[in-house]
Amino acid sequence: MSDLQQDDSGMSFLEHLEAFRWVLVRSAIAVVLASAGAFALYRQVFDGVILAPMSPSFFTNRLLCTIGSAIGSSSLCINSVPLSIINISMAGQFNTHLQVSFLAGVIVAFPYIIAQVWAFIKPALYEAEQKGTRGAVFFITLLFVLGVLFGYFVISPLTIHFLGSYSISESVTNQISLTSYISSITSVTFAAGLLFELPVLVFFLTRAGVITPEFLRRYRRHAFVVILVVAAVITPPDVFSLILVAFPLWLLFELSISVSARNIKRRKKTAEAQ
Repeated sequence: MSDLQQDDSGMSFLEHLEAFRWVLVRSAIAVVLASAGAFALYRQVFDGVILAPMSPSFFTNRLLCTIGSAIGSSSLCINSVPLSIINISMAGQFNTHLQVSFLAGVIVAFPYIIAQVWAFIKPALYEAEQKGTRGAVFFITLLFVLGVLFGYFVISPLTIHFLGSYSISESVTNQISLTSYISSITSVTFAAGLLFELPVLVFFLTRAGVITPEFLRRYRRHAFVVILVVAAVITPPDVFSLILVAFPLWLLFELSISVSARNIKRRKKTAEAQ
């Protein structure tokens, strides 16, 4: 097809390219605006959000300590002593301010970016495919938000407690650098948001014929072992914390199997109807 030829949508290749360019431009503007807001509200972002999970007064820390007191388990009182955060670089705090503002901008603008990308992709799908993927933007956004919240309220405080209190010798004192702390919190939170997109990824891979529900069921035990290992590494040595992290991740995997199976059944019904 030449640059001037049109596809079924009536648009040429260059017109598609121009449309995609505007998707990138609008998405970039959204990220910049959200980042600027986060940059201006740095006190609330850092004291109220980023640094909050290491404080004993953080919601998750207080909740676990309350539960621990009720069941007689002191190990659940995590982050009872706040970390000692230090800055060892002249431009460290400013650079961290910029990096965190940008990441916050990406997270806040994520629903808008997904909506823009989906609006660009949707016209290229067949009518049956558009019906089959109805509500895609909503579910992608919902899972991402749930993942970010899970990473922030569950995984982050447990990770801070484990890594911040880990000691190889009493003569070594943990003084965590600001950049190291920020990197750990943001990467864990953002990674959890992406991890929760697993059902969506499985949905599209199943439609593409790359994976099947049988494949996922075959490796179910392997996935369970991996989830347990990850949960055991980042949680205190008690069953409750292990379940607190492992159960949602396992539920996510089972949901992915269900999504894949429903996708296969829907495709079979559509093929039989034709």
